[in-house]
Amino acid sequence: MSTQLPANWTPWRADSPLAGRRPTRADFATAIDSGLGREDVLPYPTDEASAGLLRMLIVGINPSPWTAAVNAPFARPGNRFWPSLAEAGVLPHRVDASTGLSRGDERLLAERGIGITNFVSRPSARADQLTAEELHTGGQQLVDRVNVLQPRAVAIVGITAFRTAFSLPEAQLGRQDVETIAGWPERVQLWALPNPSGLNAHETIQSIAHKWQAVWDVSAKSSH
Repeated sequence: MSTQLPANWTPWRADSPLAGRRPTRADFATAIDSGLGREDVLPYPTDEASAGLLRMLIVGINPSPWTAAVNAPFARPGNRFWPSLAEAGVLPHRVDASTGLSRGDERLLAERGIGITNFVSRPSARADQLTAEELHTGGQQLVDRVNVLQPRAVAIVGITAFRTAFSLPEAQLGRQDVETIAGWPERVQLWALPNPSGLNAHETIQSIAHKWQAVWDVSAKSSH
């Protein structure tokens, strides 16, 4: 699936505030103290304008200080998110978001029908620094947003966060039964995938790529 963007479509996200350089420790501290995350990656700035244009909505847990500092998702070097998407064939090349998301890659994601958001916008050095309440709230907000965006599939990266957000302590990786989540639209597939952080020693680029490929392949066949 390649989304047919209008001829006059232009990238809309803000450039990295660091003007193309990698963040320093001081930048990380500033990002955390600000409490501000990063902009979502969507074809358009609002959910309403982006409705029906997504093949896959990817949901992270919350921004790392690096990601918040450069306004780009999964920006920290060593994170296996972008390498695994390229390995899976979801993207034609490995995106380098370490200094921000380029205009070309923003266009590529829009054309591929890929959106990226988070459960929680507040940045932290580790996902376990979030509260259960923050994740519960993020899960409820995600249900509301998915009803507007209507992607073919939603892939949540981080099984522990998934379990907490939706009060499903026994949930396992893979495709989920959407009937277990109140208000989830029946036609939107829901998947739980591993956290691609380098801290997750249970997974490799190849093993994560295999799981991405399953979501991508099945979403192509969706009747949605």
